Amino acid sequence: MASAAEQMAANLSWGALGKATELRQRIFFTIGLLMVYRLGTYIPVPGIDAAALRDFMTNAGQGLGGMLNLFTGGAVSRMGIFALGIMPYISASIIVQLLSSMVPALEQLKKEGEQGRRKINQYTRYATLALAIFQAWGIAVSIEAGDLAHDPGLFFKLACVITLVGGTMFLMWLGEQITARGIGNGTSLIIFVGIVAEIPRALAQFFEQGRSGQLSTPLILGILVMVVLVIAFVVFMERALRKIHILYPKRQVGMKVYDGGSSHLPVKVNPAGVIPAIFASSLLLLPSTVGTFTGSQGTGVMSTILAYLGYGQPLHLVAMTAMIVFFAYFYTFNVAFKVEDVAENLKNQSGAIPGIKPGKKTEEYLEYVVNRVLVLGAAYLAAVCLLPEILIANVGIPFYFGGTSVLIVVSVTMDTINQIQSHLLAHQYEGLIEKSNLRGKKRTGAPRPPARR
Repeated sequence: MASAAEQMAANLSWGALGKATELRQRIFFTIGLLMVYRLGTYIPVPGIDAAALRDFMTNAGQGLGGMLNLFTGGAVSRMGIFALGIMPYISASIIVQLLSSMVPALEQLKKEGEQGRRKINQYTRYATLALAIFQAWGIAVSIEAGDLAHDPGLFFKLACVITLVGGTMFLMWLGEQITARGIGNGTSLIIFVGIVAEIPRALAQFFEQGRSGQLSTPLILGILVMVVLVIAFVVFMERALRKIHILYPKRQVGMKVYDGGSSHLPVKVNPAGVIPAIFASSLLLLPSTVGTFTGSQGTGVMSTILAYLGYGQPLHLVAMTAMIVFFAYFYTFNVAFKVEDVAENLKNQSGAIPGIKPGKKTEEYLEYVVNRVLVLGAAYLAAVCLLPEILIANVGIPFYFGGTSVLIVVSVTMDTINQIQSHLLAHQYEGLIEKSNLRGKKRTGAPRPPARR
């Protein structure tokens, strides 16, 4: 039997959006900041030779340069002030989270509640600044090496570094503001908007390849069917759950005895969501952000790394798979579903899994279940991200039809819709509480007539 909250959610109407003033403000606030981000992708870094850059990106569009363009919303192809994108912040978050599991001092900060979280966020910002400076200097040097600057020299390098680092720090602030005062995860929404904004151009390029004869009509239809099937598969897997039965015993509060009940603890097949794919892609982009502007002219170690990390190459597929699997487990057990916290909460609420003792035994059982579920979840993430990328390397279709981009778009869309529905549900609860309070005041305000004898 469905609970009152589930029945209310099932009867939720989108018409209630017009009455939810705070939710509308959050939506408009998010849209406004995302428009600012899109505008920034068209503001160029000073000193760039636009014609030379356009010719270079035409040749580099189907390599790691194309992948950089995907995650920056086209800012790399225009060398905009947001050309570094949000990736330095994501890379810094990965580093800090990894260190938080290995360094005792950082691990202790995680247990200090809100104050510890603020300190960790501050360390993440410092790491973002350091990574952004390093990557921006590498891009400035690479631009000069590729003859893409009007007036190369120290002044150009400093101007390029200051502009790119400022753009990244501003994007980090935008993401935090969207998370706190808008709808959903700001970092994921920034990447989502960058991908969606470039999809029309990618579609036009895709159909132009078919019109010119580079791609056959059956192949175009097959790719479109594949994209639809991947979207349906992602939606199905993101909705998939493993339910763990929970029993609550009878309890006495004062003079009242409350009956015991039962519920389910949902464990998603993919608790980490789109985070493992973003983390893996951001780490694979670290060497390319430095070396992609040298193109085929690069020599030495960097050109070798870029050659082996090219799409469709065995090393790239192996590295991508390993990182996705690692981050799926790491993010789930450290952030998304911390088994020790869940077991402790169940114990405090007097809940128990049938046949499992509360405490340590419950924690071990939950870890066992999540480990088994994550085998399927990590395999699903790896398959969705890699199989379309093989077609990209062999057929030459745009990056925006790849598994990583489809996974990000579908997952962020579902998360954003869930956030909106949660705000609508909270608004509906507030309305019911206000009505009940008003009725209570009316009943208490009107005096009852004395009874006749």
